[in-house]
Amino acid sequence: MQAPYRIVIKLGTSVLTAGSARLNRPYMVGLARQVAALREQGFQVALVSSGAVAAGRERMSEAPTQRNRANVPLRQMFAAVGQSRLMHLYEQLFDLYGLQVAQALLTRDDLRERRRYLNARNTLNLCLERGIVPIINENDAVVTAEIRVGDNDNLSALVASLIEAQLLVILTDMPGLYDADPRSNPQAQLIRTVPVIDEHIWTIAGGAGSAQGTGGMRTKIEAADLATRAGATVVIAAGKEPDVILRLVAGEAIGTRFPAAASPLDARKRWILAETARQSRVVVDPGAVAALLHHGSSLLPAGISVVEGEFDRGQTIRIYAPDGHEIARGLTQYRSADVRSIRGLRSAQIAETLGYDYGPELVHRDDMVIL
Repeated sequence: MQAPYRIVIKLGTSVLTAGSARLNRPYMVGLARQVAALREQGFQVALVSSGAVAAGRERMSEAPTQRNRANVPLRQMFAAVGQSRLMHLYEQLFDLYGLQVAQALLTRDDLRERRRYLNARNTLNLCLERGIVPIINENDAVVTAEIRVGDNDNLSALVASLIEAQLLVILTDMPGLYDADPRSNPQAQLIRTVPVIDEHIWTIAGGAGSAQGTGGMRTKIEAADLATRAGATVVIAAGKEPDVILRLVAGEAIGTRFPAAASPLDARKRWILAETARQSRVVVDPGAVAALLHHGSSLLPAGISVVEGEFDRGQTIRIYAPDGHEIARGLTQYRSADVRSIRGLRSAQIAETLGYDYGPELVHRDDMVIL
């Protein structure tokens, strides 16, 4: 039996508010109508929705400003007020089309720990199988910097990987990815297709987002990078386009499309990619690069030349070649302090250096994703 076609739709705050200080009810009705039409066609749909902070601000009649945007306790208070309000609105509007919604609040810890990752996957899968539309967000009212995913662009990619979606649609206030910043360069051209996310794409991705949201174009490219590796096609498109979701699913060329990788990852490797210590990495020597890429080897301490950032045992770390290109990610057997002590050493020297060992490899081949 063929698996159902699953779609994840990411909605930024700027889309849900149409750039205003209030949630745009007519837009959200149109969203519910499109999701209902997809359900009638047999598609399973999950939403990753921003908007809780905006809903809280609206309820408390406070306009968004740069000052309160940077005030974390204030934003968490807005989120606490707005999250239930946002879900109540979704429930009312989707009920107009006979659809039931469910709320799922996730943090990085839910994706880092294998058991909780599987529990989240089982919950979302069962919702989709029962015809329920899961609406996913981070728990902004209580989440801390250490356990937050950081933005809903990357969260949407993690959800797409989690439920093995075939399509991730990231709706934003921009028509897609341009070859230059269209706000300052009138000659900027929309890039219709990105077959490979290379250094050029990262360079033109840009930085800051809108005054309402938190994610700029770079976080959307990060999301596309993860989701395409996990087997999903990604489209970044303007949320204000009429019936944009239905038209995309029908095959119309809207926005910027990132084709899925030819060989999607298996479930375990999806989990490995789901929790990466972003600011932490190891750089390996040319011999280790050849061993990893061409001989199917594990990563040994002898091949490590540089250790950057902090990470714990069991986290996913990034593995870089000397030229600065990321070549793999994998679950580390040792924490960063240990790796600094044993880098460049033979595996037989681990126990005598640390006083213990968790095996001869820093990252075992079975716990590694080659990029």
